[in-house]
Amino acid sequence: MKFISHPLLALLAVILLTTGCTVSPPKNQDNLCEIFREKDDWYDAAADARDNWNSPIPVMMAIMHQESRFKQKAKPPRTKILGFIPGPRPSSAYGYSQAKDGTWDWYMRSSGNYGADRDDFDDAIDFVGWYNHTSRKKSYIKPNDTYNLYLAYHEGHGGFNRRTFKKKPWLTKVAKKVSARSRRYASQLAKCEEELKGPWWQFW
Repeated sequence: MKFISHPLLALLAVILLTTGCTVSPPKNQDNLCEIFREKDDWYDAAADARDNWNSPIPVMMAIMHQESRFKQKAKPPRTKILGFIPGPRPSSAYGYSQAKDGTWDWYMRSSGNYGADRDDFDDAIDFVGWYNHTSRKKSYIKPNDTYNLYLAYHEGHGGFNRRTFKKKPWLTKVAKKVSARSRRYASQLAKCEEELKGPWWQFW
């Protein structure tokens, strides 16, 4: 019986780890019930974030959808030099929540969730809940006010408090879309949440 050499085993392990760790986005992103049925551990993570930070699940999920379309390793597109040469990315935003390096560090220190990863859904949804909770304290935004919560998420609390978004009509249009999605998600979740609270094996 022949055994595979150690270098080949190591290469195989790297390939398996790399492919196994990537989570594909939900197929139907317009229906929150379908998202949670497909990703059967996401509802519990979102419910934990809601309980931790008093941030409604539809609000957090609508913000995350806008930021990354639920892509695990999302990054901003690179800038173009001379119109065609790939340049640097415009920011350090990364993962489901598109949190930047400094803001993520702030979240870990503030929440005590040290070791959190931006490409881990549980950590990312908790980050969105934490940020919305912080928006309530720093900018006096109500937990269900998706429109203003998204503006604060995009502009930062300092920018939101200075009303920088008033010079960005494109951004206010986006915030309206996020708010509308949050309302749709809320209506959908009301019809399936009792089901989602059931045992995980029912989705198999």
